Amino acid sequence: MHQFMQHINKLVFLLGILYGTLTLSSCQGVFVSDKDKVAIARVGENFLYKEDIQDLIPKNTTKEDSTTLVTNYINNWASKQLLMSKSKVNLSEEQLAEFDRLVANYKTDLYTGAYKEALVQKEQDTVITNEELNAFYQKEKENFKLNEKIVRVRYVELPPQFLNKSAVIEKLKGFTEKDRMYLDSISVQFRKVNFNDSVWVEASRLKSEIPPLTSDNEQQYLKKAQFFEMQDSLGVYLTKVVDMIDKNQPAPLQYITPTIKRVLLNRRRLEYLRKLEVDIIDEAIKNKEFETYEKQE
Repeated sequence: MHQFMQHINKLVFLLGILYGTLTLSSCQGVFVSDKDKVAIARVGENFLYKEDIQDLIPKNTTKEDSTTLVTNYINNWASKQLLMSKSKVNLSEEQLAEFDRLVANYKTDLYTGAYKEALVQKEQDTVITNEELNAFYQKEKENFKLNEKIVRVRYVELPPQFLNKSAVIEKLKGFTEKDRMYLDSISVQFRKVNFNDSVWVEASRLKSEIPPLTSDNEQQYLKKAQFFEMQDSLGVYLTKVVDMIDKNQPAPLQYITPTIKRVLLNRRRLEYLRKLEVDIIDEAIKNKEFETYEKQE
């Protein structure tokens, strides 16, 4: 083994000096494989070919680094081949048979799994209608209880020395189209802003945006239709709570629509795969490609 590794290392050193590195044309007279393949290493009857490592070395790699990469790759390959050979000699027939069975099963699962997923991607309808969403929600909404309070809000964070705070408060509370246009026109003066009050967000997320709002005081401030102002050394936080749903209440449809879509698509996928397995058996029987035999006593 030691002499073999020395031989391999010498070969790789020569490859590194040539650096043209993966052409290895000078080796063709030393190791010759089937159909003009150029072998660069051998363990027993197994060969490692030039084409196996042609993509190993990135462009602009130095001679020393390329030599190291090739050496490590060849030594790792040789180690695996030698261990594989030893395992076949030293493991029991029962172990080898079991491993062969596992490998065959894995290969089958890999091929069939990839094929089924390709069919699903190609054939499965991924459109979920509003009717489907609503029907599922009405049937299952009690199973979608909130883990924390959620709110719909609009808020603005102002710099501590902002001069016209009262006008911003008035527009944020009213929020007519004209109010929205006014706030948009001066929004470059705000530190943070959220005018999309149709989206539900978790209370924890809002608390991360408004540091003075904490778990200790959220019950006081996070109430439906409430406006509140808070301040710290960093800024002034103006918040209008449009709506609120408490923890352990059923989540609104809008909030869990992405989850419902995933559930429905997964159900549709499983149903498609079940039908595929039935159809493929039926077709094989019809075409006399598959048949079973009664057990002979």
